[in-house]
Amino acid sequence: MPNILRDTGLRWLWITVLALVLDQVTKIYIQNSFALYERLEVTFFFNITHVHNYGAAFSFLSDAGGWQRWFFTAIAIAVSALMLWWMKQAKREQLLLPISMAFILSGALGNLYDRLAYGYVVDFLDFHWAGYHWPAFNVADSAIFIGAALMIWDAFKNPDNSPMSGKE
Repeated sequence: MPNILRDTGLRWLWITVLALVLDQVTKIYIQNSFALYERLEVTFFFNITHVHNYGAAFSFLSDAGGWQRWFFTAIAIAVSALMLWWMKQAKREQLLLPISMAFILSGALGNLYDRLAYGYVVDFLDFHWAGYHWPAFNVADSAIFIGAALMIWDAFKNPDNSPMSGKE
């Protein structure tokens, strides 16, 4: 009898748990150690800065009046469900695709938790150069980026592995 946690992409859920714990621990540390907008200069191009993001990536829709919290919450729930379903469909021999989904799932869940618990996402990683700042982000955002990059890499490396290819 097949074991769903051993024989599918769900075997990579430990990555989701590990990245989610790292995300939440770092956010709790920032909230307990830094006042809002407080900044610690780490290097000439990197600061730790406590900010609240009421929108999505690059603060998209951050000043939309509050409805965006529930919109992005719904998206995170849908993406999380889709990642879990795709991970369950992944075959044991697939490697990159389910790992990419595990990273994306952890990021979606990390930011989902923030939206539900606080009404905003805690961001703190601030990279800058010559006075120009990349929008602050967090470990969850990094996990989503890593997952997306791995998914793209897998799409080029194994085009028939796509969860949307319909091939088994």
